[in-house]
Amino acid sequence: MWIIKESIYRFVEVVNFLIIARIIFSWFARDYSNPIFKMLYGLTEPILSPFRNLLFKMGIGGGTIDFSPIFAILTLDVVSSLIVSIL
Repeated sequence: MWIIKESIYRFVEVVNFLIIARIIFSWFARDYSNPIFKMLYGLTEPILSPFRNLLFKMGIGGGTIDFSPIFAILTLDVVSSLIVSIL
């Protein structure tokens, strides 16, 4: 059971790292055809897109600051903690 819990935590850590890397890379890189940015975008967009759509529907999104990474990271942490506590 320990290996499952640890795997869930490690997976969430990697996803959180990728989201933060995308945020930092988007601040400094202006070449969006860069292979590193394309990889980060491809890995994180399926996670961030639903949060971006939800925030837009709530009237929070659509501005110059994208809050979807914050909500995605918080949600991933809460969900992983709930799953691990159930196990």
